[in-house]
Amino acid sequence: MMKTRKGYAVYPLTVAQKFHFFYLDACVNKAVVNIGTSLTIETQLDFDILRECIIEAYQRNESMRLQFAKDKEGVWYQYVVDEVKQEIPFVDFTGKSMEEAEKTMREWTQVPMKREDSPMSRIVMIRTPDGFEGVYLLADHVIMDAQSLICLLKDIIEIYSHRVYDAVPYPKEMASYIEQLKKDLAYEAGSKARERDEAFFHKLIESSEPIYNGIDGTRKLEFERSRTGNPNLRAAINVSDSVESDLTIFHLEGEPTKRLMDFCHEQHISLTCLLIMGLRTYFQKENGHDDVSINTAIARRATLKEKRSGGTRIHSFPFRTVISEETKFIDALFEIRTLQNELFRHANYDPVAYFAYRGRLYKNQPGYTYEPMALTYQPMTLREKGLDQLGDIRYKTKWYPNGATCQAMYLTVMHRPEDNGLDFNFEHQVKAVSKQQLEYMYYYLCKIMFKGIENPNLSVGEILKLV
Repeated sequence: MMKTRKGYAVYPLTVAQKFHFFYLDACVNKAVVNIGTSLTIETQLDFDILRECIIEAYQRNESMRLQFAKDKEGVWYQYVVDEVKQEIPFVDFTGKSMEEAEKTMREWTQVPMKREDSPMSRIVMIRTPDGFEGVYLLADHVIMDAQSLICLLKDIIEIYSHRVYDAVPYPKEMASYIEQLKKDLAYEAGSKARERDEAFFHKLIESSEPIYNGIDGTRKLEFERSRTGNPNLRAAINVSDSVESDLTIFHLEGEPTKRLMDFCHEQHISLTCLLIMGLRTYFQKENGHDDVSINTAIARRATLKEKRSGGTRIHSFPFRTVISEETKFIDALFEIRTLQNELFRHANYDPVAYFAYRGRLYKNQPGYTYEPMALTYQPMTLREKGLDQLGDIRYKTKWYPNGATCQAMYLTVMHRPEDNGLDFNFEHQVKAVSKQQLEYMYYYLCKIMFKGIENPNLSVGEILKLV
């Protein structure tokens, strides 16, 4: 018998959602799952029509109507309500400075949400001091990831454009969140696919123990080895005792970005492969290990239905490469591509189960890790498919930090709307990683990537001599 809440069918959490609840429990600052972003356009909007379009976008999108509750045992579950009753206020920042406007939106992003039987997002219509107009969106990570966020914002703009401009067609229907949810739950309930994925990851974990690489060399690993009296220890504690975080952003111009993208296109590799190669080679340079692991996020949106069903679908797994300095740069990239394709095939597996199995096998104490950082590349932009018919109306997107992170360092790489250049967004624990360390790392990351694409047949060791 299917349980209900307020007359709505209820469902267990997916693995991706459990992951967010898992670190939410561990984190003192409950804003850690907040995502704050704004999208503004250089044009005058009719805010009454925009408000109607926002409500319509919510109606079309089951995942934006998700709510959560706890059962008697304290286990969270989810259900989709028919409509989200929320105010959609308008805030005019005219007469303030851009800094003041951004400070206000950052403050909005740092307020934890009410979790039980409550909407998991809020939208404010805004006019910024530079005369751009649009929306600020705050959403909880348990209902949304970067791809579903872009999907929602695009939907709002496309519905609005359809209402206001004659030539713009009404956007295609969204896919059902519940339908995707049922597929995910069926996978979890002991499917053959899950068994295959578990076998793949167990074999990968059992092959050998990884080793920790620090942003500034082996200092942390050496410290843990002497502290524990175990000279063979391969894991270390990476985080600080404070979850307070900052966001440090580096901008790569449009022209050099295009050189990276063109190289990837010619070699049939993804930009993620090149970013992983750059990062792992940086850690190799700093630590002297051929064996490097970083966490990478996998979006799990291969099908059109997955792309348009909203929700949060990201799974994050360690990406371990053992590449000697004798290996050619280009061969290393192909090796990374092969491994990435393998991970994609098995990415529905539960990352928490992955880490638990690895921790048990190598007898790691709680808090020990081999990965100094996590990487996400966000290829999807608002420009593609849909917004190009607005001609050259300029628009801006901005992310606001929520002030807390349970990881020492998380890098999200995204394209800027203005010139398609790359923004390297480092969210980092203030006490674990400094801005100076990030500047140094970013400088060498770029040098390695550009030297590598200019001389792909040189070995990794030769590239490192050149940088």
